[in-house]
Amino acid sequence: MLTDGRIYLSEAGETIKAFATLDGHGMKLLAQGGIVPIVITGRDSPAVRRRVADLGLPHAVYGAKNKLAAAQPLLDQLGLHWDEVAAIGDDWPDLPLMVRAGFACAPAQAHAEVKAVAHHVTAAAGGHGAAREFCDLLLIAAGQYAKLLNGHLETLDGSGH
Repeated sequence: MLTDGRIYLSEAGETIKAFATLDGHGMKLLAQGGIVPIVITGRDSPAVRRRVADLGLPHAVYGAKNKLAAAQPLLDQLGLHWDEVAAIGDDWPDLPLMVRAGFACAPAQAHAEVKAVAHHVTAAAGGHGAAREFCDLLLIAAGQYAKLLNGHLETLDGSGH
């Protein structure tokens, strides 16, 4: 849920998307906390590819018509089972992932059917902090949140003040 789901098209037909820095930092924190972020999106656009690359996320599938078929090879490659997976989604194409995941999350504006299968619905909307809320929950569950937060409280001189 790195975007709000809206698609902007320029006069030249170029797809334009907006991303929240909160969400991007959450994805970086996942990796720092030992959690492997995976992006599977039904759309393929230069904007999404650029954002994923800028975040340094090596596991991504773009233009996935069948998100389950796209996810399984990645899980096999990483040696992960569905009960070890956390998934966030907002519409029907995400349901096959969410019903298999050990933890399923939906952003506030998700479709009703998606919210119905989610273990947690975020207070924030997609593209407006939902991914960060999801990441924070995962880091707390993994026991990494406090350590990462404390690391950010340090000043450059190391004094902690």
